[in-house]
Amino acid sequence: MLFYPLQFEPILKERIWGGTKLKTLLNKPITSEITGESWEISTVANDVSVVANGDFKGKSLNDIIDLYPNEILGTKVYAQFGKQFPLLFKYLDAREDLSIQVHPNDALAEKRHNSFGKTEMWYVLQADENARLIVGFKEKSSPEEYLTHLNNKTLLDILDTKKVQPGDVFMLNTGTIHALGAGIVIAEIQQTSDITYRVYDFDRVDANGNTRELHVDLALEALNYEKTEAQRWYEKQENVSNQVIQCPYFTTNFIKLNDTFSKTKTADSFCVFMCMEGDFSLNVNGDSYRYGMGSTVLLPAALTDFQLSGQASLLEIYIS
Repeated sequence: MLFYPLQFEPILKERIWGGTKLKTLLNKPITSEITGESWEISTVANDVSVVANGDFKGKSLNDIIDLYPNEILGTKVYAQFGKQFPLLFKYLDAREDLSIQVHPNDALAEKRHNSFGKTEMWYVLQADENARLIVGFKEKSSPEEYLTHLNNKTLLDILDTKKVQPGDVFMLNTGTIHALGAGIVIAEIQQTSDITYRVYDFDRVDANGNTRELHVDLALEALNYEKTEAQRWYEKQENVSNQVIQCPYFTTNFIKLNDTFSKTKTADSFCVFMCMEGDFSLNVNGDSYRYGMGSTVLLPAALTDFQLSGQASLLEIYIS
C-alpha cells in the first residue's frame, strides 16, 4: 500500500453559540447560521471521520487504522493506545460566549465515563476587537467560594479573563475552568474525548425556550481551584518547527512557512498539519498536495520524508 496525506470530510456541529465564520473564513461547507464546530479528525463514537481523498476515500479512519495500525498511527502510538486514535482536531466559531465549563482528568473520566480525559489547547485564528476568553481563577479559590459565586450568579467575578488576538495559544489542562468568548475562531487540539461539565450558561434558552443541562455536582471534583497560567508564548522563526506545547498527550509546533524545506520524522507517530493562514504544498513521494487556510491534513506515520512549501502559518501536531 502506498500511503499518502489524508483529508477527511468535516463533521459539522450546530451550537446555540455558533455562527457562519467557519464558512466565510475557513471555507467549510456549512448550511446553518449557528454552526459552532467543524470536527476535522475524530474517532469519537458516532462521529468517526471519513476519508475525503485518494484510495481510502469513503473509508472511516477506524477502518484504515484497523487495517494498518502501525503505518497510520505509528509504532509508538499503536503500542501505547492500541487502535484508538488518541486525538481530536476541531475548528470552533463562537458568535456568542460559550458556556463556562471544565473537563475531567484521565482518572476521573475513566471512572465515570470509561473515557479519556480532555486536555486541550486553543490557537486563536481570528478575534473581533476586544474579544476575550475565560481561563482559570483570578486567585486560588475553593469549592465553597466557587459555589457561593455560582449560586449568586457572580461567578465571573472570580474568573480570569484574557483579551486575545490571532496567534495566541492557551493550554487548558484538565480541571481548568474556561469559556471561549464571543467573536473568536480557534483551532482546538485535544484528547479523544467529548466529556464536558457545563457549570454556567448565562441563563440562555434555545429556540424552544429550553435551557441546557448543567453538571454542577460532577464539576466540583473535577475543578482545579489553584490559580494557573494557561497562555503560552512561543518563537515564530521562519521555516523551522517552533515548539508551542509539549505535554504527555501531544506536541504542537508552529511553522511560519516562507520557502521550501525538507523534513524527516520517525515512524513513531502520525503527524497532523492545520493551516492557520495562507496556503502550502506537501510534497511526498514525488506527488504534491495543495492546501489552504482551514485545511487539516493527517500524514500517516509511514511517511517519514516530505517537503513543505508555500507561504503559510501551520500547526504541526504529533505524539512524542
